[in-house]
Amino acid sequence: MKQKVVIKVSLNDQKSRTKAIKTAVGVDGVIQAALQQEKNQIEVTGNDLDVVLLTTLLRKSLNYAEVLSVSVVDDKKEEEKEEQNDDPSKLVWTPYAGGVPFNVICDPYHYPYEYKYHQDPSCSIM
Repeated sequence: MKQKVVIKVSLNDQKSRTKAIKTAVGVDGVIQAALQQEKNQIEVTGNDLDVVLLTTLLRKSLNYAEVLSVSVVDDKKEEEKEEQNDDPSKLVWTPYAGGVPFNVICDPYHYPYEYKYHQDPSCSIM
């Protein structure tokens, strides 16, 4: 379950902003953390977040944290956006050939060349 948590914190200077982001990102399940500096809030999005743990850690590092809201994020909207951004021509990195990587723009009718290293079993050196 994807959640969005908004927590009010005291963001006085750059050091406190850095502490807030580092603390929020260090919690398990966090996908995204964003600061709203005008409102002195941090917005954290993640899967199965432990809101109590997050708030406790923010209180320890910043001395003040208050949970304003916890809401469930709909994944359907994000999936629709991802489907719309899906482009048929993609940049594909193929294996190294001659020591230099090269890329191929693929369309549905073009398949990238797959380089296979073939070692002769009759080689007496190896």
